Amino acid sequence: MREELNQGLIDFLQASPTPFHATSSIAQALQGAGFKALNESESWHTEPGGRYYVTRNDSSIIAFQLGHKSLAEHGLRLVGAHTDSPCLRVKPQPELQRQGFWQLGVEVYGGALLAPWFDRDLSLAGRVTFSRDGRIESRLIDFKLPIAVIPSLAIHLNREANQGWAINPQTELPPILAQIASEESPDFRALLADQLSREHGLLADVVLDFELSFYDTQAAAVIGLHGDFIAGARLDNLLSCFAGLQALLRAAPEESCVLVCTDHEEVGSASMCGADGPFLEQVLRRLLPEEEAFQRCINRSLLISADNAHGVHPNYSDKHDGNHGPKLNAGPVIKINNNQRYATSSETAGFFRHLCLESEVSVQSFVTRSDMGCGSTIGPITASQLGVRTVDIGLPTFGMHSIRELAGSQDLAQLVKVLSAFYSSPTLP
Repeated sequence: MREELNQGLIDFLQASPTPFHATSSIAQALQGAGFKALNESESWHTEPGGRYYVTRNDSSIIAFQLGHKSLAEHGLRLVGAHTDSPCLRVKPQPELQRQGFWQLGVEVYGGALLAPWFDRDLSLAGRVTFSRDGRIESRLIDFKLPIAVIPSLAIHLNREANQGWAINPQTELPPILAQIASEESPDFRALLADQLSREHGLLADVVLDFELSFYDTQAAAVIGLHGDFIAGARLDNLLSCFAGLQALLRAAPEESCVLVCTDHEEVGSASMCGADGPFLEQVLRRLLPEEEAFQRCINRSLLISADNAHGVHPNYSDKHDGNHGPKLNAGPVIKINNNQRYATSSETAGFFRHLCLESEVSVQSFVTRSDMGCGSTIGPITASQLGVRTVDIGLPTFGMHSIRELAGSQDLAQLVKVLSAFYSSPTLP
């Protein structure tokens, strides 16, 4: 099972270079398992025993199965994650022509670790909006091939590079696409129109706009002398999306379960399709339109917010509290912060710890050093939006927000095992 899940994750990462593609990948897996697509603009007809999913903005997805028990009486088992990762996004008018090179202007999305983006083979993917025969349409595109690079400046020209290097994202990050003659005028929209033709076999009249991200073409892989690690891009947080999806597909049919994977977590989640927006509440209210039943259901529900945790790095162990340094391949991590950067309480932590014990899954704890700031995730946001009890957990990783992150190869199977137990649990605290 472990090897199968790890290969499934690698394939999922390869197919999901952007939140749009991740959402499409999840939707395809759900369709293959018999989940029915719902459209927010249409009436819904759901029934006990049914399995459904709905997307918003092509970059967020909520999937749910309805058991035969009353939602108001038995609540929901929810798992939340996010589809976005820090990256370089192409600007609206990106064409740059300097020293005979065609480059694209980019904007840093989220808190990206910038140095690893240099000297990587980059490709480009995302969503393109265009007009065709008088209609406005959108399609996902993925160049797949390495079409760009951001070369480092040689150390001979930057002797202080190894003493600390403040990267200027405006001047140092535009990737190089090609060499061009001085009389040429690069047209990025024409390039996109050509890609639409090659990938989808359609001719766009005008490319109107786009949301495109560069990504590293090196595939994720199991690495290490003994295959101890998984290295790859976007482990934060597609690793959790994939684990939640696998658990939902294994869920006992008697229970009502929800998987919510939302966009824009890396920039605060405040959007129409982010965790700080109305998406989840609006979906749940369509299932429970009567106010008292909705409130009773939420009160009986529990959310596991799954987002990667910081593993204790052997070269930087002083960055962790001495008693709270999660180790790779030692199981999922309960994340705790008394200033509510995480939404975990003793009750929800105790329940998750009990689930792990019952499932024979190792469990760890993480608390940030008291002299360091603490990051956050969708857990506190969703808890404050819905009033749902929440535990923040995640798998330990290295290099979070790098272009290539590292996780333990044994941990994914453990997370899927405990999330599957959660979805099938007949009782909640």
